[in-house]
Amino acid sequence: MLEVVSLEKAAALVAEAFGNLGGGVERIALENACGRVIACDVVAEEGVPPFDRTTVDGFAVCAADTFGCSDALPALLTLAGEVLMGVDPDCACEPGTCVRIPTGGQLPAGADAVVMLEYCEEYGDGTIGVARPVAPGDNIVFKNDDIMPGEVLIPSGTKLCAHHIGTLASLGVIEVDVRVPMRVGIISTGDEIVDVAQTPVASQMRDVNAPMLAAAVEACGGRAVRFPIVPDEYEALLAVVGNALELADVIIVSGGSSAGQKDNTARVLSAYGELLFHGIAVKPGKPTMCADVGGKPVFGLPGHPVAAYFTFLELVAPLLGGGWGHREARRSRRAVKAALDAAVPSNHGRSEFVAVRLSSADGVLVASPIRGKSGLISQLSCADGYFVIDRNQEGLAAGSEVEIVPFE
Repeated sequence: MLEVVSLEKAAALVAEAFGNLGGGVERIALENACGRVIACDVVAEEGVPPFDRTTVDGFAVCAADTFGCSDALPALLTLAGEVLMGVDPDCACEPGTCVRIPTGGQLPAGADAVVMLEYCEEYGDGTIGVARPVAPGDNIVFKNDDIMPGEVLIPSGTKLCAHHIGTLASLGVIEVDVRVPMRVGIISTGDEIVDVAQTPVASQMRDVNAPMLAAAVEACGGRAVRFPIVPDEYEALLAVVGNALELADVIIVSGGSSAGQKDNTARVLSAYGELLFHGIAVKPGKPTMCADVGGKPVFGLPGHPVAAYFTFLELVAPLLGGGWGHREARRSRRAVKAALDAAVPSNHGRSEFVAVRLSSADGVLVASPIRGKSGLISQLSCADGYFVIDRNQEGLAAGSEVEIVPFE
């Protein structure tokens, strides 16, 4: 009989025991940083752009000179010079004049707007006709509009993507401090489990969890270390877990997590360390467990793939993605609000994970619940994310607003 704890309690126990777990910090070249987890806040030491610049090809003007102009009655301005890329302008824009300027060029002194080239005509005598009025600030990016000095651009714990690399490059950053990836040992158990390369016979099943969890680990910035499939034998699992403890920082055992005669995971974890909990009031994922083995977290996840994936996302992923302290901030940045397009019953007395597809209807983000059992991995292949129904809620009505955590 499992003595279940709430999802919140399980998360708190993991955070308390392993919240400061980390694989160290190393400095690497910016070109090698994509996909790595940044180890500290990136704070801008300078602003971007460093000067007022235009976003279009055209003519820098004093906006007031263009008020009321049209195709029939263009504003006539005297060309005072030209802005060259990469150098400070050597001319100014005074009332009644304009300055030719290319996209990205530095705004000359006196100008407060730029007219697009398409709305201007050169008459050949140094006079420019402007057929469209502009307001002050039109077609201009002002100094520090993009990045303010002292602004936190990338919070610690962020997995760096291509756009982060671009932001860092704009600041002249050539090296970044990133977390050394934690090694995560992945062990699948079960007499019926065979490698994905094998053709199952009789009641055998391909090992879904090991490839799935290994990919999830890598997506979180960790390094997966896979071990051979272990049969439902206590001594065999004891030996493989012992080996994994020597090679990895975090261990995940999937399968054998219930309380049956051949469910050895809890017994093995208890033999090596302290079992923090065995059983969570969630659906799917009730048999989930976690042990503290000499400061290392060892998780026992359900054999059902969907249950294993959800419990991984809730309990293991935060340890790999920059530390538990960043979990809520990261979730809040990623989460989106959506309206359910169908009622979802839930009166199990357990928190429930519900996978959804996302779509848009009349400008509103809509979440469509995906029906299925915890063992059916195919339901996740067409899902965009999930939400959690609280254990005390008796389901949600169609139209209810829910907070969706997108799958990464």
